[in-house]
Amino acid sequence: MTNKKPSQDQINAALWNACDTFRGAFDSSEYKNYILVFMFIKYLSDVWEDHYQEYKILYGDNEELIQRKLGRERFILPKNCTFKFIYENRDNQDIGGIIDKVLGQIEEQNIEKLDGVFRNISFNSDKLGQTRDRNRRLKNLINDFVQPVLDFRPSLWDGKQDILGEAYMYLLEKFASGAGKKGGEFFTPKEVSSLLAKLVNPKEGDRICDPTCGSASLLIKVAEEVKDSEGNPTNNFALYGQESNGDTWALSKMNCFLHSMDSAQIEWCDTINNPKLIENDSLMKFDVVVANPPFSLDKWGHENAETDRYKRFLRGIPPKSKGDYAFILHMIETALPTGKVGVIVPHGVLFRGSAEGKIRQNLIEENLLEAVIGLPSNLFFGTGIPAAILIFNKAKTTDRVLFIDASKDYQDGKKQNILRKKDINKIVETFKQFTEIEKYSHLATLDEIAENDFNLNIPRYVDTFEEEEPVDIAATQQEIERLENELVKVRAQMDNYLKELGL
Repeated sequence: MTNKKPSQDQINAALWNACDTFRGAFDSSEYKNYILVFMFIKYLSDVWEDHYQEYKILYGDNEELIQRKLGRERFILPKNCTFKFIYENRDNQDIGGIIDKVLGQIEEQNIEKLDGVFRNISFNSDKLGQTRDRNRRLKNLINDFVQPVLDFRPSLWDGKQDILGEAYMYLLEKFASGAGKKGGEFFTPKEVSSLLAKLVNPKEGDRICDPTCGSASLLIKVAEEVKDSEGNPTNNFALYGQESNGDTWALSKMNCFLHSMDSAQIEWCDTINNPKLIENDSLMKFDVVVANPPFSLDKWGHENAETDRYKRFLRGIPPKSKGDYAFILHMIETALPTGKVGVIVPHGVLFRGSAEGKIRQNLIEENLLEAVIGLPSNLFFGTGIPAAILIFNKAKTTDRVLFIDASKDYQDGKKQNILRKKDINKIVETFKQFTEIEKYSHLATLDEIAENDFNLNIPRYVDTFEEEEPVDIAATQQEIERLENELVKVRAQMDNYLKELGL
């Protein structure tokens, strides 16, 4: 092992290269779970070994005292449940079974934190190939993680864990980028997460929730935005989330652990039909609620909405085939009377009529809507359609709604467009100042929105039309005549060439 601290880029590159073990064997949307779980186990093992060596220096051969100290660690690893043990058995013909046994024993020992986190993954699965191919792939994976650059001992990076959390986020983003439409199901681009986090502006002591949290990337970005009175990051907040996909829920749990957010309460459940963030038999309430829900989800639970025990749909029941407002209404219902809601939506949410139009009208007439922000197209994984951010504020102090058209401010990317830091700052400052900027933002009154039949389509409020420069007809006519004369000469020259060639 080396004592030189690896850089973020080195760790990221080594982890991404480790994926070569599975590339071509099956889809990244599946093998991501194996890589990320293995990374988590390597992290647990390195922390355990690092602390064991520290206690060894302090207490010498007093193994009883050392084990007593280790029993107070964040995560306790039973005997023969470390990466070192896995590495020593890398040539075993049942290495997949050995890894599964290690995972099971670690989960059982840390049941309060890890209950269910490893239940949906097996390193002894035929997904990894038949026995011989599976063993070869697992041995390659183990050898990839034993390299010095993937040494996750805390003493190596002076106790800082942010580099490992960032590496986990890096892998999630890479997997989302290559997963097509499925990528957007578990990861929100970090620039969009950062923007939304700054817009909701969480405070010390806030309870923060994402009811469709995916791998918790957005939730963690909001948490990282919490600052103390001097503007320094603080862990004085409480995190909550819900996720319906079991594999993705497991990723969110590990993501929070790697970011030292152990107290985050992430529930595996269907937010609309079976929410589990319940307090005193009612929906739990939060200071900040954020989400990037699935766009226009059909089969969201329309059949249960009318008899919803939590009364979330008193403003109207969303259409059967589009669940956007089901999530919005849930978020608003779970916000405290002083709470804020920030939600990413497809543009159809702004203008579709019928049931959605009635819900939108009720929300506007209650003066809950604070801002509508149009984003550039092609920002999200798996879809090129443009999206918008809606900000609701239950403690709103003005009767205006701020519209921002930020659709033209971005950097072109190979696969998708990117919000630059200056683009994010412009949006955030405009929102904070709650101000009008020509061809960029507009403050609309509730009467103005009512006159537009409660249609929130941004071009109705922000005029971005650019007048073309007047055409000089005379100069244009002269240019046309010049080009026509030049064309006559070129044709004559071409005829001479053709005659010389006998054509």
